[in-house]
This record gives sequence, structure tokens and C-alpha cells, in this order.
Amino acid sequence: MDTSIQSYLRFAASQHRETEQIGPFLATFERHSTNPFLNYAIPNDAATPSHTDVTALITAYAQRNRQPRLEYVAKLAPAVEESLTAAGFTVEGRLPLMACVPGSEQCLPVPPGIELLVPKADTEILATVAVQNEAYGEAAPSTIDVNRLRNTLTAGGIAVLARVASTCEPVGGGMCSVPGNRTTEIAGIGVRVPFRRRGIAGALTTRLVREAFDAGVTLAFLMAAHEAEARIYTRAGFFTTGEILHISLPRH
Repeated sequence: MDTSIQSYLRFAASQHRETEQIGPFLATFERHSTNPFLNYAIPNDAATPSHTDVTALITAYAQRNRQPRLEYVAKLAPAVEESLTAAGFTVEGRLPLMACVPGSEQCLPVPPGIELLVPKADTEILATVAVQNEAYGEAAPSTIDVNRLRNTLTAGGIAVLARVASTCEPVGGGMCSVPGNRTTEIAGIGVRVPFRRRGIAGALTTRLVREAFDAGVTLAFLMAAHEAEARIYTRAGFFTTGEILHISLPRH
């Protein structure tokens, strides 16, 4: 399962980004954003990078004014971390990698007064991006942000918007990336601060999984940022399958 997920991560990262194979690393670059979560490399399975490989990777990101950064399934390339730390990289986090397959999902209820919908109209797409950005402490969405989600939906990705049923006020959102080999990543689940701890994140997770499986996906996975998130996803039927390593070269 971890190998399938890592393979999917390479596929997904290559869909709308510039890519370059640098030694044993697939480096990806978002053309319109320096956001480090949209610019990162993934090593080949069982990679054993040389000092020259790591130096070339650093140079490629520096030339594009991007922070050298990697996200990958740690146990599939155990030699990579040592090579990176020797070059000055530091670990940002070790996130639980969690998966859900048809039959393991659990139905978490939608809280009273909240409705969930798949955004289609431009106003709904904008609301989804805006509420995710607010939940993650980011700036108001740009036209590029909105177009990125619209293009993802057109290509087969899925988004779900949570809002107050009586007023249509957006309160949370999440998405599934474009499926490949019947696999998708659930990401960006966020709820605005005043509406947290009501079960909205769990309801969003449930709806996203259902939409993905209805579309033919047989493996949905995500990365839990902390223990509280992991507990929500466990209640939704996800189980821990491995660990994703986030590691980067600090800016000076």
C-alpha cells in the first residue's frame, strides 16, 4: 500500500507542476507560487543519493527561488534522510499516513444546521477556496487559487463545501485530488475557528470518502497533521499505514 501511495504522489505532483528528474529525486515546482507545500521533491524508492545529487537538488530549487523541500514515505527510501541531514536539511514533521478502502469507511453525521455540497458554481468554488485558506491561516484566495481548484474539479478531482444551511455562510471545506490508478489523496480539510469542535471536519471526511468511492476510487489516503486530526480520521474509518516525512533546508 505504501508503494502505491508513493507512486500516486509522484503522479499527482506531476499533473500541474513543472518537473525535473535530478539524480534519484523527482523535483516538482509550482509555476505561480512559492508555497513550500506546492514545491517539493520525492525520492525514488530505495534511493541512495550522493552528495552531488543533493547539491544539484538544492541548486534547482534555489534557481527558482523555492525552498529545497521533500515529502515522501520514509520507509521506502530509508537512506535519503541521512543524506539530506548531512547537507543541512532539518525534519519539519513525521506525519501519520492513513488510508481508507471500501468497506472500512464509517459514516460520521453532519452536525445540525450544517449542509454539505459539491461546489459547481463559481461562487461555490470561490467559497471553498476562501474557507480553506482562512482555516489554514492563509491570505484571501487569488484568481490563480480559484482556477487551480476549478481545473482540479474539471480533471476529476472532488471538493466538498460545508456551510450554514439557513444562511449559506461557508464554514469548512476539503478536497480529493485527481484520481490515478483508482487512488486519491484527501487534503485541505479545514474548518473556520468559530465552527470547530462541532464534528464538521469528520462530516467533510465522510462525504469526501463517499464521493471518491462512488467515483471508482479503491484507495483514499491522507496525512494527519496532529493527533487530534488522526483521531477524527480514525473515527471515519482510516487506519495508519506508514509515515510521511516532511524535510527541508532552512532559509537563511
